Amino acid sequence: MATQAFSINTLFYGDNLDVLRKHFPNECVDLIYLDPPFNSKADYNILFKEATGEESAAQIQAFSDFWHWDKTAEETYLQIQEFPDLRDMIQFLLAHLGRNDMMAYLVMMTIRLKELHRVLKPTGSIFLHCDQTASHYLKIILDKIFGFKNFRNEVIWHYRGREKVNPLRFASKHDVLLFYGKTEKMRLNELRIEWDREARIKMLRRKIHTDPKTGRQWFWETRGQSYGIKPYKRDLEEYLKKGQAYSDTWIDIPKLRGNHPERLGYPTQKPSALVERIIDAASNEGELILDPFCGCGTAIIAAHNRKRHWLGIDITHLAISLIKSRLKEIHVIAGKDYQIIGEPADLSSAMALAEANKYQFQWWALSLVDARPTGQSSEDPHGKKGADKGVDGWITFRESDNLNLQKIVVQVKGGHVGAQQIRDLVGTVQSSKSAMGIFITLNEPTEPMKQAAFEANHYQSPTWGHKYPRIQIITIAELLSGKKPEIPYTH
Repeated sequence: MATQAFSINTLFYGDNLDVLRKHFPNECVDLIYLDPPFNSKADYNILFKEATGEESAAQIQAFSDFWHWDKTAEETYLQIQEFPDLRDMIQFLLAHLGRNDMMAYLVMMTIRLKELHRVLKPTGSIFLHCDQTASHYLKIILDKIFGFKNFRNEVIWHYRGREKVNPLRFASKHDVLLFYGKTEKMRLNELRIEWDREARIKMLRRKIHTDPKTGRQWFWETRGQSYGIKPYKRDLEEYLKKGQAYSDTWIDIPKLRGNHPERLGYPTQKPSALVERIIDAASNEGELILDPFCGCGTAIIAAHNRKRHWLGIDITHLAISLIKSRLKEIHVIAGKDYQIIGEPADLSSAMALAEANKYQFQWWALSLVDARPTGQSSEDPHGKKGADKGVDGWITFRESDNLNLQKIVVQVKGGHVGAQQIRDLVGTVQSSKSAMGIFITLNEPTEPMKQAAFEANHYQSPTWGHKYPRIQIITIAELLSGKKPEIPYTH
């Protein structure tokens, strides 16, 4: 059994199964919300192609590293055989679905849901966010692990918006939240939504009476009369103030689209109002929330806003860097208010990351200077598009209220570097009309590189009256030792 090796409010970089096994003791979490990566926009049939089929290589982008039936999936399947309570179920699914991408997804989820059940408190609950592509299979797995008696709701989140016309099916307008308790001791707070006052009064108008002495209005509540319960007198104002209890169909929270102020461009981002509702309903202030697929950190931010403690796990430094940036915006400071486990802590581990995955290294390095990564396209999740070519990340600042937003270009290099790259950065700064450029390098800069940066002159701040080197070279070793780029005060 793992011994707790973290404090409350922690981000973990790494595979969530490994993190759960290494760091999480039994029954330590009050509420789990997870939104596993699953892009149902892909052709559903692709998930059922056998591993030998040609179309298996066209698997959905989010799962390209994880959800193929390969050696890892086979080993995970064999691990599940060691759990007597899961063996028959997983053998049944394999016999009927075959060794394909859908089955790879299900074995990966099964072993993780087993660990999540272990770390959940007896009074806790879990909300698994999914869609119609695999919700029926996931419910079977959850029934087996949590017990069908602990199933509470299949919550439907219905949203509006445009949907591509498909002649073979109806438009998809909802997601599913599978809600389970750990035991019968699970707690749930009653949540109510305000009535539409005018519409409700109009509906009750024939039942409403006014007391001639006090002017107070009341009506006869007839709910339950068919079961032998007599009508009783209800005060109209108290009734309207109390509001309506939530059902298992949520229609009042819109999906993030277009220029919504919350929208970051992260493909699976969910509205904070949705996650806050779950947190309000299934936890209390001061309790511990876990999101094992934390993505861009909506559940982390929601937990902080609702005065809960939180734990988040993700396997990409892109996600961790975005969450760090969002936390800083609400004045939650790394090292003071929360800790990060799994990031490179020294030069050797940074070099190992750069060698293992240059994109993960790039995203991690950007987070060291509080830079936002450039956007991803669905065609090329790592490449730059349009005007972002030659730009790995951006830092923005506004020096005073009456000045336009200024940009700083950030480039990250983990391999060989030379003076030409600095000259290219100068060109990128000019073409993008940016104020400055920052060049982050794993290797020490050469003298010609330093000279090229020096020749780029300075950026003069109109607000502070201070000159900043227009092109700055900073090494990973310097960043790890605490050095920061010289830039104007940023927002």
